[in-house]
Amino acid sequence: MAGGPTAGPAAPAVHPVDWAFAARTAEALTVAGPRISAREARGEAEGLRVAAAASVPHVHRLTGLEAARDLLDSQVLVVDRPTWSRANTQSFAALLGPTFAHLQATRPAEYEAATTPVATRATALEMGGILAWLSAKVLGQYDPFSALPGPDGVPAGPAGGRLMLVAPNVVQVRREIHVDPADFRLWVCLHEQTHRVQFAAAPWLRGHLRSEITGLTGGLFDKAESLPERLRSALAAANPLAGSVRGRGGGVASHAGGEAGPAVTSGRPSLGLLGAFQDEEDRERLSRVTAVMSLLEGHANVVMDAVDSSVVSSVKTIRRRFDERGDRRSAVDRAIRRILGMDAKMAQYRDGQRFVDAVVGEIGMDGFNVVWDAPELLPSEAEIHAPETWVARIRAEA
Repeated sequence: MAGGPTAGPAAPAVHPVDWAFAARTAEALTVAGPRISAREARGEAEGLRVAAAASVPHVHRLTGLEAARDLLDSQVLVVDRPTWSRANTQSFAALLGPTFAHLQATRPAEYEAATTPVATRATALEMGGILAWLSAKVLGQYDPFSALPGPDGVPAGPAGGRLMLVAPNVVQVRREIHVDPADFRLWVCLHEQTHRVQFAAAPWLRGHLRSEITGLTGGLFDKAESLPERLRSALAAANPLAGSVRGRGGGVASHAGGEAGPAVTSGRPSLGLLGAFQDEEDRERLSRVTAVMSLLEGHANVVMDAVDSSVVSSVKTIRRRFDERGDRRSAVDRAIRRILGMDAKMAQYRDGQRFVDAVVGEIGMDGFNVVWDAPELLPSEAEIHAPETWVARIRAEA
């Protein structure tokens, strides 16, 4: 493929994934959440809504981004596990529409074979199983892609996307680490609201990231040997936005955007199935997407860790216990995370946080904030690992 499909082609009426069946499968396979009364559930939902609103002024103060003053174009939803899974199938469908249109145009016979009821349900079954597992791990997720038109041409969410807070998982993790409920809710919301502010501060970012993801998934479809491999890889690559709060030493898994598959060499964490199909062009695309995700996740972690006890009274206890929790996972849980490429996602958080910390330490938050001005000011993956090179480039272009 020369350059991959663009984001422009209209999505075909029938996808190689039965998204509705994937959502139903995820709901059927989702494990039950913590036991909680109806009264407690209502209180938790209200507490999360309060925390989401309360976190915005702190994000504004810590980031200095004026976009944090007005986030009315997006929405905040408190959801359960099946609702989170269903929402992600909607976003996947919107993101992969141009890629499927490209496949339909370039390989019509293969596409027709891939869109039989049996084939679409088989892929949806696998997707639903992954989402069911992940739905029990995610604390929150800002999804900018819900504003994209789905297969029916109708966006799933408002123009600014949607922030989802998965209430049963917030309750479960909070109980496991024994921390103050209100403090924990606010700590989680600081991270997720930062993502919301990032996309508000950089209106071009949604289209830029979608274009990169479309090129990457299109390349995977063109180069993999079998359609099942292409589908799994495209689904893994399609929505890499982090769906949870995580820290330097561990945390809760991201949502279905995590790369899936076996490990690759070179000393880096597993990139999953994505690592199996890359030529030079694909590697460059993946590097750009990795750099953006490292930036977004690292920046959000910097913000959530920048609050002091006057904002979140038990912030140091929360961070310590939250990180310790990541070290107590079972062997099965660790194996699943390796299969889904979660090590690579964890590296994005750590690398991005080191980058942001270093840049802010050198040129201040205002200097760092030029990164939201234009795509060409985004750091490369090499610059993420060598922040001084990005700083030097920005100073030279000033």
